[in-house]
Amino acid sequence: MSGAKQLAMPENTIEQVELLTSVNDAHGGVIVNIEQPMDSGVFAPLLKASISEWRNQEKKGVWLKLPIEHANLIESAVKEGFRYHHAEPNYLMLVYWIPETADTLPANASHRVGIGAFVMNSTREVLVVQEKNGRFKGTGVWKFPTGVVDEGEDICAAAIREVKEETGIETEFVEVLAFRQSHKSYFSKSDLFFVCMLQPRSFDIQKQNLEIEAAQWMSVEDYIAQPFVQKQELFSSVAKICLAKSNKDYVGFSPYCSTTSSGKRSFLYFNNQDLKHIGASDKQQ
Repeated sequence: MSGAKQLAMPENTIEQVELLTSVNDAHGGVIVNIEQPMDSGVFAPLLKASISEWRNQEKKGVWLKLPIEHANLIESAVKEGFRYHHAEPNYLMLVYWIPETADTLPANASHRVGIGAFVMNSTREVLVVQEKNGRFKGTGVWKFPTGVVDEGEDICAAAIREVKEETGIETEFVEVLAFRQSHKSYFSKSDLFFVCMLQPRSFDIQKQNLEIEAAQWMSVEDYIAQPFVQKQELFSSVAKICLAKSNKDYVGFSPYCSTTSSGKRSFLYFNNQDLKHIGASDKQQ
């Protein structure tokens, strides 16, 4: 939890000063991960001395990670000037900006990501559900299966998972047809919503009982004719895009599996007509 550091004092004396153990980040700051239990009365002077030393070292930001079992240290950190940055189920991250300059620490994640699944069978019926909870509860509105993308989950995988969870239908991802951005949504965060097309690989519906009131295959014309879809501009626009795609008059964005500069797998989504052209260009090179 802490490390002894010798500091030169006046008159050539040496004093052992306990500091919190930290690691340098890539941006001139430090990261402190509290892993062992500590009394707040011990933690407070350690934190104060550490901040003083980091200031002498011209460090910038301090990231203090407090697991939930060490919540007793939060008050001491706040009194030293730390502020909340973000929280997960098992920890709280606090930050502190040392220099007397503008705070340039990056903000917490700003968006939530969701998907809507357009699934059409060979007889031009779309997979739709009625929800037991939320804004559509009791409205009689039939809607596409929707859901939130989990942390570390690809958009294409999330769409397949949500359809399976809500309706029991197995699908294959085809492409992203469109996406919508909105603001001041859940907990004042912005929201990205991707409309995805999937190809059904099974057809026997087995709805989820917890969240789904009903599920069925509905003709695409009946879906579009619903008063709610007709009146709501966003729903109407999405329906028109899906209808155009079903008539082969529209091309969306297909997933192209690639890697980042750090070697991590990543999906690039873009027009699949261009994908074929780029693939041909890559082979020529």
